[in-house]
Amino acid sequence: MKNLIYVISLFFGLIVNAQTNLPKSATEISPLLIGEEIPSVILQSIDGKNIKFNDIAKSKKTILVIYRGGWCPYCNLHLSALGEAEEKLIEMGYQIIAVSPDSPESLRETIIKDKLNYTLLSDSKGDFTKALGIAYIIPNGLKKNVKTILHGIKNDFLPVPSLFIVNEKSEIEFEYISPDYKTRISNELLLAVATILKK
Repeated sequence: MKNLIYVISLFFGLIVNAQTNLPKSATEISPLLIGEEIPSVILQSIDGKNIKFNDIAKSKKTILVIYRGGWCPYCNLHLSALGEAEEKLIEMGYQIIAVSPDSPESLRETIIKDKLNYTLLSDSKGDFTKALGIAYIIPNGLKKNVKTILHGIKNDFLPVPSLFIVNEKSEIEFEYISPDYKTRISNELLLAVATILKK
């Protein structure tokens, strides 16, 4: 019984730490690994509805993209590039889901600006990003600008730009995580990996 209580206490302690003790830089994150299951966390659609990632993922394999926000030019370039690969990915049986700390209102602006057809979801509280282990404390130099662009949402974190390929059980089959926010996976590499994993 004491062992069980200890395990439960340790479990809840880890959850608290994951939400509050964020790394100070992008190079200090501890992301989930290939083979691990993405936790069931609630996100918001562009119209403000609550959606569990796992409910979306169970329908088909998912290209899960985590980006810093619509204010980031490198993220916008990547989102647009993914749009160019979307048709081929859909033909292979994939769907694309992109998640950021942006508010639903900001997501709508990004969809219009970048002419995107795939799904954008809001993780404005950071629960999803922190569960993935890719959140870190937002640098002081960005706090003011990001707060203004996010329609007043007070975020204490940024996600490290990442791409995961996730199966219908929400298990990670591939991941590309770059602490250098200027570096993103190419469509060529993504399509090559997606082709291998579709089998």
